[in-house]
Amino acid sequence: MECFAKRTVGEQFVTAVDSISANIAEGFGRYGKKDKIKFFYYSKGSLTECLDWNQKSKVRRLLSEEEYQYIYNELQRLPKAINSLIMYTNQKLKV
Repeated sequence: MECFAKRTVGEQFVTAVDSISANIAEGFGRYGKKDKIKFFYYSKGSLTECLDWNQKSKVRRLLSEEEYQYIYNELQRLPKAINSLIMYTNQKLKV
C-alpha cells in the first residue's frame, strides 16, 4: 500500500510542480494583459497545490523532515516572484 501511496502522491506532486512553470510559460505566450495575468494566477494555484502535497507527504511519512523542509523553503521563494511578474505585467502592458 505504501508503494501505491508514494506513486500516487508523487505523480500528483510532480504534475502540480510542472504546472507552475507551464502556466507561466503559457501566460507569456498570450497576447492580452488580462489573459497573461490569468495564467500567472493559475501558477499561484498550482504552487498552493504543491504546498498541500508537500504537507501530505510529510504527514504520510513519504518525506523526511529534512526533505519536507527543503521543498517547503524552495516553494516559499516563488509567491514573491510570481506576484512581481503579475505586478510588472499589469503596470507595463496596456492591452
